[in-house]
Amino acid sequence: MSAFLLEMKGISKSFPGVKVLSDVQLNLKGGELVALMGENGAGKSTLMKILGGIYERDAGTIVVKGEVQEKMTPDIAASRGIAIIHQELNLIPHLTVMENIFLGREYTYGKSGFVNWGRMRKETKRWLDQLAISLDPDTPVGELSVGQQQMIEIAKALSMQADILVLDEPTAALTNREIDALFEVIASLKEKGVGMIYISHRMEEIFQVSDRITVLRDGQYVGTVETAHTDMDELVKMMVGREITDRFPKADVKWGEERLRVEHLSVKGKLSDISFTVKSGEIVGVAGLMGAGRTEMAKALFGLEKVREGQIYVDGKPIRVTKPIDAISAGIALVTEDRKEEGLVLSLSVRENISLPNLEKVSSLGVMQPGKEQALADDAISRLFIKTAGGEQIVGSLSGGNQQKVVIGKWLATRPKILILDEPTRGVDIGAKKEIYDIMNRLAQEGVAILMISSELPEVLGMSDRVLVMHEGRITGEFTREEATQELIMYAATGGTSHAV
Repeated sequence: MSAFLLEMKGISKSFPGVKVLSDVQLNLKGGELVALMGENGAGKSTLMKILGGIYERDAGTIVVKGEVQEKMTPDIAASRGIAIIHQELNLIPHLTVMENIFLGREYTYGKSGFVNWGRMRKETKRWLDQLAISLDPDTPVGELSVGQQQMIEIAKALSMQADILVLDEPTAALTNREIDALFEVIASLKEKGVGMIYISHRMEEIFQVSDRITVLRDGQYVGTVETAHTDMDELVKMMVGREITDRFPKADVKWGEERLRVEHLSVKGKLSDISFTVKSGEIVGVAGLMGAGRTEMAKALFGLEKVREGQIYVDGKPIRVTKPIDAISAGIALVTEDRKEEGLVLSLSVRENISLPNLEKVSSLGVMQPGKEQALADDAISRLFIKTAGGEQIVGSLSGGNQQKVVIGKWLATRPKILILDEPTRGVDIGAKKEIYDIMNRLAQEGVAILMISSELPEVLGMSDRVLVMHEGRITGEFTREEATQELIMYAATGGTSHAV
């Protein structure tokens, strides 16, 4: 009998013209958590989709609980106790929490076919309680935050009594409290013998929850290491094939004149009396817990939230922003936190996505000019080092880091004076993060004022010249780069007022 709950050996997979996996291996014991790491495009999600029966492998062997699996389909995977929580949520918005958790496997009264709502409601409550989620099982999922929806996905997987649980970026949209609750559940599942595969780009999490780490690079197996016997430098070198000497390469930029000034900005029920400035060449970080109002502030500056009171100034001149075109005309660009839902049209090409906010530049008398459009796309690809087959490649087929660069590229083509970045490196690997930080430095050196919203405190501290902290729709803290610490930021983020500047 094998000592492993799961063994994947010699796994290979090709799509037309592209070899995605080549001779990859991974194994998992009961009661342990193996982190699966690698840059975007390394093949992590493809390997997990093969395990879940979504993709068919070209070569290799899968052994589950000592039994060779000749074929894998989603139904077979589920029957073998494999549950996968994908990075993209798979919930139905108009159904309730309870209905989503038990979709396709509803409890019934014997053979009558009538649904046993009472039992399902009780079981739903039990799984929600395990995750410390205070939600009514009858709440429509569409009314929940992204973080709450992620927790429902986790509850759904747990309810299936899985022996092998795959978590793909499970904490990307969770609050610190939700993350703590999830880690407690992970610890209890390990005690019960559940084996887990954990995909995340958050290094600190990996060292906190994993027992072993398997690394892929360019679709190939690099190695597996014991978490207790490795460090961040070794992992980064395994992932990217080179050393990244500085995680946060903040450039020293001389600031210019004030670019953006916000005075007493308020949005009904969301923001109250927001005031701050950003200078040319300055990077101002915005920290705060989920629900603090950071994204709402970004959307208000971009004309996506109705401003009740307050004034916005660009280069000292008051502007009126009621819709995005007003913001764009004033030189404001917004890279939204959800690139797949709000930042890109995944079915369109790189060229088409970059053209969308720049139609005036690539058209004449209302007619698109292919040459201008291609030139704009080529410039963005070259400037941002976007790894793509060319402007005609469909954006949905790019890695997460390169998708994020396309979003940034389309807004840089508008030649903004002020760039708002909402979670610019969410779901992006460490190598692509470094490239995005380098882009931010270049833009600052060119005089662009940058407002960077991030849930990762090391990123805020590492890349900001100044830090604003928000809590319940207000700014409760403001710190210079030298004064800012994690402790001060968390104090202000939980409601303590501290203006160090």
